[in-house]
Amino acid sequence: MSQTEQLLKRLPNDIGGEAAGPIQWVDRELEPWEKRCHALADVLDFHKLINTEEKRRGVEALGAEVIGNLSYYERWIAAFANILFQKGILTPGELARKMDEVAGRWQAESTGEDSPPARP
Repeated sequence: MSQTEQLLKRLPNDIGGEAAGPIQWVDRELEPWEKRCHALADVLDFHKLINTEEKRRGVEALGAEVIGNLSYYERWIAAFANILFQKGILTPGELARKMDEVAGRWQAESTGEDSPPARP
């Protein structure tokens, strides 16, 4: 099967049956940001902004290389952002401003300073 045929028959996150090393099972608590990501998925679904099928397609649209380099919840976040951009619900600029705001709060908390004002 050619690489093109394989790409057409298999989506990037469809790795079932492919050769791979042993699965390493790790029991761990989710990080706080991972819990928030999961809660965000529930909120987006509840408000009918992104459903499970859209999320799955959004992750697949990231492509094999990106999927291979991101963790499970990082894939979700990237897919959510892209879907919300496509629907016009969120802009990259709005997301960037919010990320700067959160980074500023995080830095202020870690240094004990007051958080800087958000960008307009």
